[in-house]
Amino acid sequence: MRDAIETVSYGLANSDSAEFVRRFAGSFERYGFAVVSDHELPQALIDGCLDRFKRFFAQDAAAKRRYHVPGIGGARGYTPFGVETAKGAVHHDLKEFWQVGRELPAGHRYRATMPDNVWIDGDPDFRRATLELWEAFDRMGRKLLESIAASLALDRGWFDDKVSEGNNVLRVIHYPPLAPGATGVRAGAHEDINVITLLLGAEEGGLELLDRGGRWLPVNPPPGTLVCNVGDMLQRLTNHVLPSTTHRVVNPTGERACRPRYSMPFFLHFNSDFPIATLPGCVTPERPNRYPEPILADDYLRQRLHEIKLLY
Repeated sequence: MRDAIETVSYGLANSDSAEFVRRFAGSFERYGFAVVSDHELPQALIDGCLDRFKRFFAQDAAAKRRYHVPGIGGARGYTPFGVETAKGAVHHDLKEFWQVGRELPAGHRYRATMPDNVWIDGDPDFRRATLELWEAFDRMGRKLLESIAASLALDRGWFDDKVSEGNNVLRVIHYPPLAPGATGVRAGAHEDINVITLLLGAEEGGLELLDRGGRWLPVNPPPGTLVCNVGDMLQRLTNHVLPSTTHRVVNPTGERACRPRYSMPFFLHFNSDFPIATLPGCVTPERPNRYPEPILADDYLRQRLHEIKLLY
């Protein structure tokens, strides 16, 4: 099946911002997903970081587990294969991953909600290269939020102080070759928790979204593009004007089942103490407020991490 999501060039944001907003937000409203070409993430930086992580994931399980930090829900460092489980799923996802977050100075007010990053031994450039990519994702995400704000008839900078110190996470995922008789899927059907997700690596087949008509549609974007989707925090903020769409990563067949898959999602979050309250402009008589009680972003995050078995 042909990918149903039209690709929109980020170059349009500079030449005709109103048209970019129309097409980008229109894709969000229809699918909860958008595909953006000509993004501003440096390819050399992406390739360098991915090569580093491929070498890490190629190590044996014992070597990798040295970088696992128990009790923080996989927020930083390594999360082993067989841990994360989609809400309501019987079997765990067939993946392992590494997460990098915001660097905070000593005494910062969010230290209690954002653990320290974990760095790989023996690679002096690992920290620098990974944080450079994290910062590039953060800049790109903020720019896309400007277009989302404009689509909601808000000031383009409305999100700026709400995400200025958000608990953003760069996750590098390794889906190993499928083992004979493997149960479960690479990523069970789920919705993302955060505000928006920026994803690299979706051109390797497997990502599917659940269309409003109840059909699973493949998301097979052109190489080098960025997939962006609405998270549950933004869905809640907009009273479902922008929907958080169920998606999954299905298992490959044939020769592809013998190959690993890698992807890099960046989960952009609100500041930990931001109260997620429904935007007044998203409430109408036809669309009553589904969320009359606000919830702090960190409380919402922790609630959801318990549901997917990353926190207990």
